[in-house]
Amino acid sequence: MDYQRLAEILFPDVDKTPEYYEEVFPKRELPEGAKVTRLGPSPTGFIHLGNLFGAFADERLAHQSSGIFYLRIEDTDDKRFVDGAVDVIINSLRFFDIRFDEGASAEGETGSYGSYTQSKRGPIYRCFAKKLVSEGKAYPCFLTEEEIASIRAEQEAIKANPGIYGKWAKSRNLTIEEIEEKLSAGLPYVIRLKSDGDMSLPEDQIKRFRVEDAIRGTLDMPVNDQDTVLLKANGIPTYHFAHVVDDHLMRTTHVVRGAEWLPSLPIHVELFEKLGWELPIYCHTAQLMKIGEDGNKRKLSKRKDPELSLDYYRKLGYHPAAVREYLMTILNSNFEEWRIANPDADMNEFNFTTEKMSNSGALFDLNKLNDVSKDVLLKVTASDLADFLQNWSEEFRPELSYMFEDRKYLERILDIGRHESKPRKDHIYADQMVENLSYFFDSTFRIQEDFPAEAADDADTILEKYLESYNHSDSQDQWFDKIRRIASDLGYAAKPKDFKKHPEEYKGHVGHVSTIIRIAVMGRSQSPDVWEIQQILGEFRTRERIKACLNR
Repeated sequence: MDYQRLAEILFPDVDKTPEYYEEVFPKRELPEGAKVTRLGPSPTGFIHLGNLFGAFADERLAHQSSGIFYLRIEDTDDKRFVDGAVDVIINSLRFFDIRFDEGASAEGETGSYGSYTQSKRGPIYRCFAKKLVSEGKAYPCFLTEEEIASIRAEQEAIKANPGIYGKWAKSRNLTIEEIEEKLSAGLPYVIRLKSDGDMSLPEDQIKRFRVEDAIRGTLDMPVNDQDTVLLKANGIPTYHFAHVVDDHLMRTTHVVRGAEWLPSLPIHVELFEKLGWELPIYCHTAQLMKIGEDGNKRKLSKRKDPELSLDYYRKLGYHPAAVREYLMTILNSNFEEWRIANPDADMNEFNFTTEKMSNSGALFDLNKLNDVSKDVLLKVTASDLADFLQNWSEEFRPELSYMFEDRKYLERILDIGRHESKPRKDHIYADQMVENLSYFFDSTFRIQEDFPAEAADDADTILEKYLESYNHSDSQDQWFDKIRRIASDLGYAAKPKDFKKHPEEYKGHVGHVSTIIRIAVMGRSQSPDVWEIQQILGEFRTRERIKACLNR
């Protein structure tokens, strides 16, 4: 067959050559060893933790090596496209401080290797599809949906692998005259890859290939045997074809993607080989897992697990530094050891490597994320924490504007207990912080708990005596000595250990008395140091709350 003539018949509108695009998108001038990585999400309206997991690995590989990290929007599946999804992707990744050097952005595209949106690169894909047809490596397939369904049913009946290959690839051997006849009749067609594999051979004769995966080591797999669709009937490329062309022309050196893409690797390797291009280094990450209700590991599910969506973390207000820190504990097995040795170092100083990535299930633990978040937030200054809280509230809780009217007041609140020898670790995420801090603001202060039973009968007396003795300028020791005297005068042990030894001699102990005061001032029995809180609340607010509690 005259494949060149066939290519001209199928692609009369393609006037650019592969050499033209090689010149338009030349090899990048980067330092030796620099890596070029990409994130290629689909605009489906759902961006998940797996995207962030991969993006973080991409970003570290590129930026640690003085390379390039770019964002490519892979929107060739128009059936899954959701309006506004690109903005969701960009804003979500920006929230978690994922910074791209090139690609799609809220301000438009940046970089010399665009367009970075696949739907705008149609002529490029058609050029390289024409190249494959002209070399006899791809062909037009006129199978109808009904014929494909019939083939699938036949394959199921004889327990053959599904797909278009071998004897079922009925358009493979059409003559050019037969193809022209079908085209003249206006029959729709797709462009399929002419695969090299042959599943009819005995297993020990099936061709195999080897490729080095940066995470999994040597992969030994059968070559592709499917005549995969490259261009759909509407001319839009499939993911398999588009991403191979783009990874080459954008000069991607490392492809980080989930283990679910491993079955597709033979197709991608064959495409690179048939196009005459060097393979990028593949890095197939482990799937994100969690412990299910039955105690066994299972894959994180979009349907079952709200924590898979990045919106979950944005809406609750997890600090991006906390999420990044936690993800690194999953990404590299030696990170926690490094963090213990370098407690105050910037995380970006850690040497991230693919060799330390797991090739089995990566276990995601929300409780551990919360613990990591407590440690990370402890290192964020009160001023920066206030900025974060304000930015988050403007997007998700605008009704909280009252919290930011007095910045010095808020920063003093956020700094409580953070500079002690054993600092408090109260804060996890913004939504929880708002609840933690609610008693500092009159509009959200409320009594949430009952007085302890041991001192409830004396509550009014305790508060009256406390109000009489209260001096806002007292030191912490002077303040607590007064509470001890009130406790002793009313028949409570001045020390909890005395009550524990001789409970029959006392109504309760000083802790029960101080809890009455704590609940009157804060509305809850658990809080940071009462004296320090009162210093921040101020004398007027402290006295007013105690009076209000007496008069309720």
